[in-house]
Amino acid sequence: MTAASAPGKVILFGEHAVVSGAPALGTAIDLRARVLVEDLPGKTEISIHGLGLRLSGFSVDSDGRVVSLGSSDEAAAAARYVSAVVKTLGVSDVRITVSSEIPVASGLGSSAAIVVATLAALSRHMGIDMDVRSIAAEAHRIEKMVQMGLGSPMDTALAAYGGYVQISDGVTPVELPPLDLVIGCTSVPHDTRAEVARVQELRSRYPEIVDPIFRAIGAISRMAVPCIKKMELEELGMLMNINHGLLEAIGVGTRELSELVYAARGAGMALGAKLTGAGGGGCMIALPGEDASLRTITAISQARGRAFRARTGCKGVTVE
Repeated sequence: MTAASAPGKVILFGEHAVVSGAPALGTAIDLRARVLVEDLPGKTEISIHGLGLRLSGFSVDSDGRVVSLGSSDEAAAAARYVSAVVKTLGVSDVRITVSSEIPVASGLGSSAAIVVATLAALSRHMGIDMDVRSIAAEAHRIEKMVQMGLGSPMDTALAAYGGYVQISDGVTPVELPPLDLVIGCTSVPHDTRAEVARVQELRSRYPEIVDPIFRAIGAISRMAVPCIKKMELEELGMLMNINHGLLEAIGVGTRELSELVYAARGAGMALGAKLTGAGGGGCMIALPGEDASLRTITAISQARGRAFRARTGCKGVTVE
């Protein structure tokens, strides 16, 4: 029996602009996906359960294809990532059980965490030599394959390494202290591919408008690093608010996201709040003021969001 876990993530700054070369800053959070591998002579099974998902069973054929799906679309999607790892490693005769605390289709890196944890658990169980660097690289390749070219290197890097990473020309780990955030989920699933394509289309039509917005978002990402390092939280909150406004300007905000953002900022509870990820649904993040986490959670909940605390800079993939 071998177990592994990997963290989810939030993008703090730089969404969409990163696609066009501006830097982005992301961090691992203390929500994790967990994978348990056990010997099962004669067949390979995948079971998925977790946040809001019913227990669902799957079978995998000799080519690593899922041939029996449960009733949950989210569980079926997770099983496709797991089966891609099974096929990549050439594994058989195992039972793989996946559970996750990370909300799916919310921009919190659920699929990347599942792929990384599965790679780590299966490679250790089968005696395959894979270090963290190779797990991160292979996880990115697999996620891109399953998502038909879309997977983000930030998501898989954070699931593997943890901490903070900056994406610009490549993936660069950044040493920064942890932050206490509040995450608010709209429960509206988003389509990252569609949102990215829509923003790039807007850029192609109005480059004189969108390119300066992207440069401003990149400048915010760079300014945020020393703010976090020095724990200048009021300044950091202001940067979050500006970044959110710029993301709304390129059309990825929604009514549901804005309601949660402004509820969190209300009455001075949060120093800053913004959407996180591709937008069009998914989640927002808030930086609560001193002793304001509970009030921020309450405000987001009253605005019909699902809210919870999250700690940033958390540990990457671990194997037991």
